[in-house]
Amino acid sequence: MMVKASNIVEMSDSAIVRQIGEFIRHTRVNQNKTQAQLAKESGLNRWTISQIENGEPVNLMSLIQILRASDSLYVLDQFEFAEQISPIEYAKLKKRQRQRVRNSDDPVNKVADTYDLGW
Repeated sequence: MMVKASNIVEMSDSAIVRQIGEFIRHTRVNQNKTQAQLAKESGLNRWTISQIENGEPVNLMSLIQILRASDSLYVLDQFEFAEQISPIEYAKLKKRQRQRVRNSDDPVNKVADTYDLGW
């Protein structure tokens, strides 16, 4: 088993690929599947499964297919992007919102609009 760095940022690219491969192998074995079964379910060949489990790079589409077939797409949840607004910007938007509605059919407003009272 590989000794993991304390932070993924400190790991080399090849170490990260190896860690992904270990994750896939561990998940596959826990699901009691062979490489051939996972390959068939993902629409890939067994050689591709073997390559990634051995720490060799594979293309992103293959990785997604493998994760989907092993019910592990949840690992990509960190890539979800939700736009957030700062509290200051939110307060500015709330301040600009209309506070009142003036009914143009209201007879009081019509009188005020038609007569200049000179005030």
